[in-house]
Amino acid sequence: MSVLPDLHLHYVQICQNLSQPENPFIARVLQEADKNDEITTKGITLKLAGNNHLVPVPRVTDDDLEVLLSVLGQAAFVTGLDVAYNLLTDAGAKTMATFLQESSTLQYLNLMFNDIGTSGAELIAGALHNNRSLMHLRMTGNKIGNQGGMFFASMLKINSTLEKLDLGDCDLGLQCLIETAIALTQNKSLKAINLNRPLLSTQQEESTVHIARMLRSNSSLVELHLSKHEMKTFGVQQLCEALYANSSLRYLDLSCNNITCDGAKFLGELLKRNHTLQILELDANRIEDVGAIYLSEALATQNRGLQVLSIVSNNITGEGLVALAQAMQSNLKLSHIYIWGNKLDRSTCEAFSELIGVGRLELECTDVVPYEVDGEVFLAELSHGLGKHRYWSPRCAAVAPSAANASLDIVTVSEY
Repeated sequence: MSVLPDLHLHYVQICQNLSQPENPFIARVLQEADKNDEITTKGITLKLAGNNHLVPVPRVTDDDLEVLLSVLGQAAFVTGLDVAYNLLTDAGAKTMATFLQESSTLQYLNLMFNDIGTSGAELIAGALHNNRSLMHLRMTGNKIGNQGGMFFASMLKINSTLEKLDLGDCDLGLQCLIETAIALTQNKSLKAINLNRPLLSTQQEESTVHIARMLRSNSSLVELHLSKHEMKTFGVQQLCEALYANSSLRYLDLSCNNITCDGAKFLGELLKRNHTLQILELDANRIEDVGAIYLSEALATQNRGLQVLSIVSNNITGEGLVALAQAMQSNLKLSHIYIWGNKLDRSTCEAFSELIGVGRLELECTDVVPYEVDGEVFLAELSHGLGKHRYWSPRCAAVAPSAANASLDIVTVSEY
């Protein structure tokens, strides 16, 4: 049996050699890792996120990261690193880029919500030109801008290892979105991408047109997030027509757009013809009762592929919500539905209470729970939903069922 390096001892030694003060947060996490008996067989993810602790921790700085990566250079069993919500800048990105060029074991890297800018994005994207290990990268919330996103678009034309890329809330621009779509017509390895909340200065939906064109030819993308793209009926029509013949995309996120009942009509037609799509996220749009009925008709009669539907906050009243509940009675494939934020009248409460009461809808698979007051049924909110752990996840355990979390949040390597 091989002798494992002592991560904590190695960390202390390097801090002393560099006259760098120890970060007690890093020291504690490395001590915990040293006690893990499974690191040789499964690999571990070091969780150093600065936002998920009941007791405040000293956040990781650029200098802390340099020492940490010196330790990890000799620890091939560390296959994941989560340093989200810390104080990393472009200097830290430079250190990380050097590590990625030399490391052959890191599969998961979470850098979300640090202070990495355009130059840091260029360095990290450049390192991935030759990296053959990293499969999942989260850059969410770093203000890399349009130019920083362009570097990642160029990387996607070269890299054939990366499977999940999260560029949500990164201030991407129109040019970056178009270049990314063009890159994905060539890339055959990427399975999931988050392009949420770009900064668009036009209402012409050019980016949606290019993304739709990409979906006509791309056969590897499984998950696509297009939240906050100011998408309207025209954009939805373009996507739906592209997805008629697409047999790979299983998760489509169109939340927080300007989709009305007219857009929902195209989505209903899509559901009648496409049986590959499994998760459809439409939160915070305006499909209303007419749009909900379009979806319910497709689900009740012809679609047997969709498993998860999220229509939170869409100004839907009892008419539309009851129609969806009735669709679930005949469509046994649809297992998850999220409806909170709509107008839950008496008919809605009774319909969903019945679904839950007979066991057709499990409480783990929806965001409402029935209760009675003076013989009348009401619905209360449950803290469930597709975005529950998109920006934060428990430190110790994964959350089931998996449909309650975007797959971009589910790490493929074993977690510690």
